[in-house]
Amino acid sequence: MQEALEERHADRFMEGVAADFSGNGGLDRAALQQMVRLQLLANTRVGLTLGPAEVQVHGDRATVRFSAVATGGGRVLPERAGVWEVTSGWRDEDGQWRLYYAEWKRR
Repeated sequence: MQEALEERHADRFMEGVAADFSGNGGLDRAALQQMVRLQLLANTRVGLTLGPAEVQVHGDRATVRFSAVATGGGRVLPERAGVWEVTSGWRDEDGQWRLYYAEWKRR
């Protein structure tokens, strides 16, 4: 998913997102897709660096906590980096891990 963002492929990024995704403030899958597209349209470059991940696996589900530094050029994402703390929920769907929950806070 990180590679898809950096290569500006919103559709490929969304392949990793479950149909019932939920995020901050009730964000659903459609709203996440629009948010990703907006960032890619508004920024000529998007970079994402992930910090060390803390992974807890419980059967076919996992919780992953990590920090993320986003960089870009354009109107919405500033040239300087933005740092977020992320908690994400993943689920194995027919052998593919899909993101079904994410919460992020700007540090």
